[in-house]
Amino acid sequence: MKGSLIMQIIVADNYDSMSKRAANIIASQITLKPDSVLGLATGATPTGTYQELVRIYQEGRISFNDVVTFNLDEYYGLERVNEQSYWYYMYQHLFQHVDIKMENVYIPNGRAADVEAECRDYEEKISTRGGIDLQLLGIGRNGHIGFNEPDIQFEALTHLVKLDNETIEANSRFFSSIDEVPREAISMGIKTIMKSKKILLLASGEEKAKTVYRMLNHKITPELPASILQLHQAVTVILDKAAAALLVAATYKKL
Repeated sequence: MKGSLIMQIIVADNYDSMSKRAANIIASQITLKPDSVLGLATGATPTGTYQELVRIYQEGRISFNDVVTFNLDEYYGLERVNEQSYWYYMYQHLFQHVDIKMENVYIPNGRAADVEAECRDYEEKISTRGGIDLQLLGIGRNGHIGFNEPDIQFEALTHLVKLDNETIEANSRFFSSIDEVPREAISMGIKTIMKSKKILLLASGEEKAKTVYRMLNHKITPELPASILQLHQAVTVILDKAAAALLVAATYKKL
């Protein structure tokens, strides 16, 4: 692994163990700073983490009452009520189960008439809230974080993204057909993500193993957007064994 800054790499036995570890880190962040600003991700990877957070909340160990959240992205063109929108995902998996105030929840408006204004406004809201304390990330098979596809410029802020065919195909499993998958999304940019004080990246499954290896060991390049995380000052990467399969033992901490 290149880079001299702080990156903790943890390999969990399986997806459930990875999810519990991630949820405990997020819960600790909330405990230490009850008004934390969290950056949240969607998709299959963080679902177990949200389930664990709900359980921790129901046990009375944390409260979301003062927490503020900003989601990484939203499909462009989908209404909130669409079951494939990320607003719907977050409500179903987390928000309706905890005591978060919905006025403290921010997700890009996928139906914004003026996309550029929506993106500028999103950046301003993040800044007004003091920036993101902890950003949760997944990683795409092509190395994207958020919806920042390969060749996206690292200096980009929140913006409208044209989705790669690989991403469209990967996400088609959530839709009735590939034709229903939106071709664009509003996403936090790489620069926005890198401004986060701490970053927590999760990866699960053997199909992510090659991407994870390249993210940690190859040169930093826009062709692999996640590689920029090598330069962040506080990154924790949690992998299940399948996603860590190509890493040599010396590069990670085994729990």
